[in-house]
Amino acid sequence: MHNNKETYTDKPHTIFPWNDSFKLGILLVDQQHERLAGLVNILANHLIYNADVPALSAVFNELADYAVYHFHTEETIWHQSVPDDSWETRHKDVHDSFIEEVSRLRAGYGGKPLDEAVPDILSFLTNWLAFHILDSDKRMAKLVRATQSGLPLEEAKRLTSHEMSGAIKALIEALLSMYQTLSCRTLQLLTEIVERQKAEVKLRLASSVFDNTLEAICITDADGIIIDANPAFSHITQYAHDKVLGNSLDTLMLGAESDAFDIANVWQAAREEGHWNGEIRSRCRSGGVKAGWLTLSAVKDERGNICNFVAVFSCVEQLIKRQHEMEFMVNHDALTQLPNRLLMTDRLELAIAHAERSHEYLAVCFLDLDGFKAVNDVFGHAAGDCLLQEIARRFSRASRRNDTVARVGGDEFVILLNGLRRSVDCCLYMDKLLDEIEQPVLIKNDIIRVSASIGIALFPDDGNSAEALLRHADQAMYRSKKSGKAGYCFYNALQNYGGAF
Repeated sequence: MHNNKETYTDKPHTIFPWNDSFKLGILLVDQQHERLAGLVNILANHLIYNADVPALSAVFNELADYAVYHFHTEETIWHQSVPDDSWETRHKDVHDSFIEEVSRLRAGYGGKPLDEAVPDILSFLTNWLAFHILDSDKRMAKLVRATQSGLPLEEAKRLTSHEMSGAIKALIEALLSMYQTLSCRTLQLLTEIVERQKAEVKLRLASSVFDNTLEAICITDADGIIIDANPAFSHITQYAHDKVLGNSLDTLMLGAESDAFDIANVWQAAREEGHWNGEIRSRCRSGGVKAGWLTLSAVKDERGNICNFVAVFSCVEQLIKRQHEMEFMVNHDALTQLPNRLLMTDRLELAIAHAERSHEYLAVCFLDLDGFKAVNDVFGHAAGDCLLQEIARRFSRASRRNDTVARVGGDEFVILLNGLRRSVDCCLYMDKLLDEIEQPVLIKNDIIRVSASIGIALFPDDGNSAEALLRHADQAMYRSKKSGKAGYCFYNALQNYGGAF
């Protein structure tokens, strides 16, 4: 069975059970009857499992088309034995009436959406199919067998009518009544079972969300007495689950950020408007108080009376902490914890604006480690990472509080020096920094030494934008490398030198 919605059991259900009482003794016809019954059951299963309209329509169309094919097969067999007889004509009229009814249903489903019309369609199909097989087709099959045994047509018709009357007729009527009741009740029962299974799945999902969400959730009765709480609630309040149950939610509402906060007003708003939300302070078992955001929602029964309240606490401290962590990840290098290019550019633009107002210099220093590739090749990338972390720590130690050190590439760093009175003020810092970098680094049992090439661009002499200063500092750094590494070069000196890059 094809169904693009949730499946709750692998076993298909049967509302039209096939058994030997339906067999006519004509193999091809019996096989096609069984196939029709199977299609009715497939359509029923699609309805039970809430298949979408295209899937329902596809099965219904397949069933209708197969019925037309089956009627053609039957009529060919009947015509070979009783050609142009009134019984054949009457039987064909029954087929035509079925096709007409199915065509009407296919065109408009009785004025209902297909998913609403299917129960009526199934009732029609099961009743018609059972009657057609047990009465009309069985009558024709008996007539065919009688004529094939050598009886004249009229005598065969009298014999068939006699066999289909009396006790046989009563039995057929009983079977038809049984199938009508059975199919209807089975469909109702199976639909209820599947709906219950769906509800159970939703309950399990809701229970999983309730137990695993980071938000603290508790459920109270109509009087605000806690009847259930999730693990996060116990974690935030520091009260065990069994200690929470039976207590009033008011004990957690000590006050709010607003002076107008009143517990009675909270409950009144929740009862009258259906919900309340705002910042509160919740009590911990240790006696501490945590700021939190409370959403209190009323739950009503089928008569519209409030039967429960659901309280959801979001710990503001934790939310702020998570927000800060996310902001840090966006703006910092994961390996060294230094600012990244994004944060460096932002700080550089702010520093330029400040330097313009204060008429100060600032220096953008682009630094590239000398020999870092060899460290990775000889000692491995793990050692290279350790080296970068140590170099970052040395940068931080050597920097002033208002300076910024950023990692902008594999072994590339940018240092922003603020508040320089003279353009040469950064030279002392560069000398100190180069000395720090060249000190040996012990990683496990290996002593590693590197140096650095630094390019310096000054504001306002070498550019008045972040993009220009970074580009010019990068060019000066390459000049420093060409000049023998382990040193620094000013962009202004590079221009005076006549270098072009």
